Amino acid sequence: MNYLKIIVALGLFASLPLSTFADWPAWRGPNGNGIGFAEDLPVEWTVDSNVSWKVKLPAWSGASPIVVGDKVFVVSPSEQEAAPSAEPAPAGRGRRPAPPPGMGPGGQEIVLFCLSKRDGSIQWQSKLDEGNKIEFKQNMSSPSPVSDGETIWVVTGNGVVSAVDMKGKLLWKYDIQESHWKLGLLAGYASSPALYEDKLIIQVLHGMRTDDPSYLLALDKKTGKERWYVERETDAVHESPDAYTTPALSKTKDGIQLIITGGDYVTGHDPDTGREIWRAGGLNPQKARNYRIVPSPVAYDGMIYAPTRKKPLLALRAGGKGDVTESHLVWKYEKPAGSPDVPTPICDGKYFYMVEDFGQVTCLDAKTGDVIWGPETTGLGRVSSSPVLADEKIYITAEDSEIAVVQAGPEFKLLGKSELDGSFTLSTPAVSGNQLFIRTGEYLYSISKR
Repeated sequence: MNYLKIIVALGLFASLPLSTFADWPAWRGPNGNGIGFAEDLPVEWTVDSNVSWKVKLPAWSGASPIVVGDKVFVVSPSEQEAAPSAEPAPAGRGRRPAPPPGMGPGGQEIVLFCLSKRDGSIQWQSKLDEGNKIEFKQNMSSPSPVSDGETIWVVTGNGVVSAVDMKGKLLWKYDIQESHWKLGLLAGYASSPALYEDKLIIQVLHGMRTDDPSYLLALDKKTGKERWYVERETDAVHESPDAYTTPALSKTKDGIQLIITGGDYVTGHDPDTGREIWRAGGLNPQKARNYRIVPSPVAYDGMIYAPTRKKPLLALRAGGKGDVTESHLVWKYEKPAGSPDVPTPICDGKYFYMVEDFGQVTCLDAKTGDVIWGPETTGLGRVSSSPVLADEKIYITAEDSEIAVVQAGPEFKLLGKSELDGSFTLSTPAVSGNQLFIRTGEYLYSISKR
């Protein structure tokens, strides 16, 4: 599979410099669909084999590593100074997911670390924010960084946006909550920013803990000055306005569009102005009060895939104007098993791969929604990270750091399963060259054949 052709087809040359094609410059990789450039990746490993290096991190986090050139960047709370109590972290109403009992949030500082891709040595660290706590299953370091090869941008769970250069120097800061509205999501803020041309685009879709509007925001990537601000309307109620999704970019005949899911709708926007171009309903057909959305939209090859709270999952034809709920719906997946509640799917244009929250995998025809295979079991426990595809293999990471490797393509084959340190693992892996980067609750690992 030629991934350079994939990026050409997607039309993201405008937002990604050539130097990032072999890197993993954002949470969902170089083309935003969970697919990376890699070759000769292992399918099995232990803490002692096929681990080229590992580095102890100061605390756990849901933030995923990114790779730019010979550097790996990862966000983390500082080390926790006092031992946490043995009591489980508060999980709010009902039996909501939370970190394991006795697991504190980490230290109060949120820090960006730069590591050597070759040996994992820490090159520098830069403090971004203060004030860390647990919100259900995450702390204030959940959003993943994004980079254009010259600057790294990070948003914390407190809404503090930072730009840092490749040597660790802080270039600018922007406080979302001071400039706009207080964050009002039930389970804390976790959306990663998107980068388009000279703009850093941030979404805040909330409503459970606030009556303030949801909105989209674009900052000048060089100065941090506001380029545009647009409120995003929703008639969702109770918890359903909340979204933990990350924006996607879609190529249409009218140019690149920004894709947002949450608050019962998927919408397409002009990334230069934030203006809403089209809107599709159907994400919450019963108008349930608890339809917050975690998995992000996937845009690829003229299609937009919008996961919800397991079902329905909608596949739309990209583009259009106004209400495209019926006119642009291509297929929907409504089966009782197969679709995710948390992990974001993968699409390569031909196949659409979904991972359920307990590791079952399903492959659909990306254009028709027909089931190719699945759901197939991997034997994993709970999965909160998103799968990645590289070297014709799909890597699926469970919360106990066990990873299943599945063959990509028209037939299901479980290639291998491996476990690392068994710690609380939420992050999505990154790939680059012949290395797989896995962040567990305790370490950052570089996995490669040895």
